[in-house]
Amino acid sequence: MTLFAVAVATAVVVLRATPNRARRDGRGSAAAPVPQPAASPAAGAPFRVLAGCAAAGAVLLYAWGVLCVAFAVMEAEDGGTGSAPLRPCRTDEHPELSGRIVDYSVSWLPLGFRCETADGDGYTSDDVPGYVNPGTAVLALTAAGSAVAAGYATEPRARAAARNGGDDRPFEHPRGPV
Repeated sequence: MTLFAVAVATAVVVLRATPNRARRDGRGSAAAPVPQPAASPAAGAPFRVLAGCAAAGAVLLYAWGVLCVAFAVMEAEDGGTGSAPLRPCRTDEHPELSGRIVDYSVSWLPLGFRCETADGDGYTSDDVPGYVNPGTAVLALTAAGSAVAAGYATEPRARAAARNGGDDRPFEHPRGPV
């Protein structure tokens, strides 16, 4: 999911950085390139800042959860004295199940470490904090929503500037109000 978000952000940056295209006149020949107007930088700036901060927070929170899962796996794989039941599966909440744990499974989306018994029963370990998955989802959705809002905030001025040949003031007809 994080890779998808990075790919989308890269595509947006690359598409915005493409050179200006030449405008064709009525005869089909290319006229001089028309500079693309820039929307007011202040129009969507708060949304862009919010999107960037929320995306960074989502990545950091997800990375924290991945570290928690990785440490739980390292503890589970560590053999030797005191390794049964698995250390991440030792809990006071499920003492009857802790002694019957035979294996574990890991989930990367949503993040989780599940302790499993031979009969298929089991429970989720507390090694991944409960706030990681909901927090990552909320921050990722906030980042996406803010990015969309930034686009909507800058669109009207960009369209007006494109209509007016680079001037972002409202369009006025040469003969006056129509």
